Amino acid sequence: MRAVLRVRGVDKSFDAKVLDGVDLDVHGGEIVVLLGRSGSGKTTLLTIVTDFDRPDAGTVEHVNGTGWRDLAVLPQSLGLLPELTVAENVALPLRLDRADEDVRPLLERLGLAHLAGRYPSETSLGEQQRTALARAVVVRPTLLVADEPVSHQNRAWAEAMMALVRERADAGTACLLATHDEVAVGAADRVVELHDGRLRAH
Repeated sequence: MRAVLRVRGVDKSFDAKVLDGVDLDVHGGEIVVLLGRSGSGKTTLLTIVTDFDRPDAGTVEHVNGTGWRDLAVLPQSLGLLPELTVAENVALPLRLDRADEDVRPLLERLGLAHLAGRYPSETSLGEQQRTALARAVVVRPTLLVADEPVSHQNRAWAEAMMALVRERADAGTACLLATHDEVAVGAADRVVELHDGRLRAH
């Protein structure tokens, strides 16, 4: 399938160079896992890919733009709106996209149905992370970018979450995940690693 995300020659420095000429394509239907030790630049690359930061050099192209249906982001901070319930957080992209879809099957699948009317602060960190994933994939985005998406899950829930990501990929979503979780790595079509600012096949 065609490349949905194209990264070319991306450099980024803070006190030292973090990214050094990074090139990366992610295709529709593909799960790419990004590895790298702490401080290697994984989160920096994701923030540049999602336009939350700018590279010092190089280009990033999202083939389909940056709307909710084009680009879905699951940050480490999760980014849930505290004034919305679990169900309202998950349904937010649908509402912004003016789409009419029942989120209950997705909530049930991720063990959140009984929490639908609660606020994020009234749920566990693992439940909040599953809520954030549900919100990210509810509109079946063209590109999903996720930073440590299953870090607060036991193995069973990590497998359930990655099965959902796999379904979205099989339907055409391009998925870029920064994670060391063995379940996520095992579900990947391709694994790449950041080392000394450069990207290489793992």
